[in-house]
Amino acid sequence: MICPFCRHDDSRVIDSRPVEDGTQIRRRRECPQCSQRFSTQEVALLNIIKRSGATEPFSREKVLVGVRKACQGRPVNEDDLVLLAQRVEETLRATGQAEIEANEVGMAILAPLRELDEVAYLRYASVYRNFASLEDFEGEIALLRALPSNAIQGNAIQEKGTTPSSASKLTNNSAKS
Repeated sequence: MICPFCRHDDSRVIDSRPVEDGTQIRRRRECPQCSQRFSTQEVALLNIIKRSGATEPFSREKVLVGVRKACQGRPVNEDDLVLLAQRVEETLRATGQAEIEANEVGMAILAPLRELDEVAYLRYASVYRNFASLEDFEGEIALLRALPSNAIQGNAIQEKGTTPSSASKLTNNSAKS
């Protein structure tokens, strides 16, 4: 590590300790040339592969922006949103992959958002999954009613082999029986 004071290209680690939620390490360093001390922080990189193929670093702030929009006007406080963003990052880091597809980020948001607020979940899912009709909403609502909140992991509709429209039809058919 280059010394920020004298630009010497080496330094010695004096102390290391985890910070925040354990995703970073703070290191206290000393330059052997000028004896100045300075701190650095290390974080394991988590990159997101966008649909275009470009990569960018994961950003909790981007998660917060998207979830804030879905929660607008809902009784959800900022602390809960920050915890949700932290859970999403922890879920993504737990995969052990350094690069994650952008759609996996969206899927990782769905389960904790449903636990937080089902209306916000529905708003987010409608944008994330490109709902095109009322049947899509009806199908998702039917799924919300049918499945316990811990069963929604990512794209539960596709995991069950149905679309929002077909889930709605299944619910309507079972109501007729």
